[in-house]
Amino acid sequence: MDPVLADDLARLPELLQAARDLAVREVAGLAGRPVAAPGPVPGRDPLPAAGVGGDRALARFAERWAPGFSGSAGPRYLGFVTGGATPAAVAGDWLTSALDQNLSGAGGSWAQELERETVAWLRELFGLGEAHSGAFVTGAAMANTVGLAIGREWAGERLGVDVSRAGAAALGPLDVLSGSPHSSIGKAMSVLGLGRDRLRPVPLLPGGREAVDVSALKTALAGAGGRPVLVVANAGTVNTVDFDDLRAVAALKERYDFWLHVDAAFGAFAALSPEHAALVDGLDAADSVCVDLHKWLNVPYDAAVQFTRRRDLQVAVFHNASPYLGLPGTDPDFLHLTPENSRRLRALPAWFSLVAYGRDGHREVVERNVALARRLGAGVDALPGLTLLAPVRLNVVCFTLATDPSAERVAALARAVAASGEAYVTPTVYGGVPGLRAAFSNWRTTEADTDRVLAVLAAASG
Repeated sequence: MDPVLADDLARLPELLQAARDLAVREVAGLAGRPVAAPGPVPGRDPLPAAGVGGDRALARFAERWAPGFSGSAGPRYLGFVTGGATPAAVAGDWLTSALDQNLSGAGGSWAQELERETVAWLRELFGLGEAHSGAFVTGAAMANTVGLAIGREWAGERLGVDVSRAGAAALGPLDVLSGSPHSSIGKAMSVLGLGRDRLRPVPLLPGGREAVDVSALKTALAGAGGRPVLVVANAGTVNTVDFDDLRAVAALKERYDFWLHVDAAFGAFAALSPEHAALVDGLDAADSVCVDLHKWLNVPYDAAVQFTRRRDLQVAVFHNASPYLGLPGTDPDFLHLTPENSRRLRALPAWFSLVAYGRDGHREVVERNVALARRLGAGVDALPGLTLLAPVRLNVVCFTLATDPSAERVAALARAVAASGEAYVTPTVYGGVPGLRAAFSNWRTTEADTDRVLAVLAAASG
């Protein structure tokens, strides 16, 4: 054994303690550090020929790289839809690395059963029935890809084509209908060989809504000429957290033949709040569902879950039979359900957080974040230099400059907010107008944090 590696093994408790101490300092300092990474990036060092050991590597990281990492795990990072990591989830994530289980198959480990238990809990959390089975994936983009892949196989079933064997070309053109699809839908369509150009936008409800007009969707389905189509409904759009009427969309299946995929990346968490649960009424009727967990469940990157009613078609797409892996059985290993063979035990941090805080703890996070978004929205609406672009429907505040909201001026506002070190928000375009988004999904965010964000927005826009 390499002597440096042997020494690290002998001193593993001390090395892990040192890493733990650095992690504690970083997490404890989140409230005071700049939210966005300041200063120039260090130049690249050459690849080391001789190792220096884990302790010196840790010291080099702490000195050279750690100061430039963002405060994305902290309470005022409101860009994208970014959660943090609850204390229990961090503990579970550390154990995931230490135990290093390969989820390609059972492999003499109970880890796969822990994932099944966690998936079942999440299914219940989001109000899905036992007809839905699920698996962990990296994020919403992959969950959407898996859902549409199963839908593609369903379309082949309708047309008498085994797409997993004959290929997407044998299926012919397959349209995907959606009102306000996330950008990852086009990416998934490209990966799956459906083609980005087969995405057919459906008109939205009037009044600046991002929710699909169900009557327009009905017209589009009627014009499909009898061919199967895929419908992507949205439970929480990125800009304004608008929700399609899932129950009304699902009711169209009584007359039209389509696969219903629901992108509920963070909107699914509305199910936890009695005030907002009606927004996801009808989610259980979906054929496939996408939910991101490193958003509002506040587990470390990366983690998402996908659900489907047609696990048989999922196996048809993703099975990976070989002498050493075996054939998929009645309860197939996860390697037969997603694009990955070797996979990290992403379920463990989620399991820890669900056990540690339960449904009630996660509901409190969701409801507090919604209340804070409303607080910031009211504050923005009262500032003379800013104006809301849309009502605050759940946990995202979409706003812009009150006068001359050009792309250049809005980008300058975003840079000023980031340069302050107080907050971070991300750009968007809503209704053709450049704007900014502040998304609340971090378990640590408080009213005091929200007031600090509002103060820097007031200063930067004044």
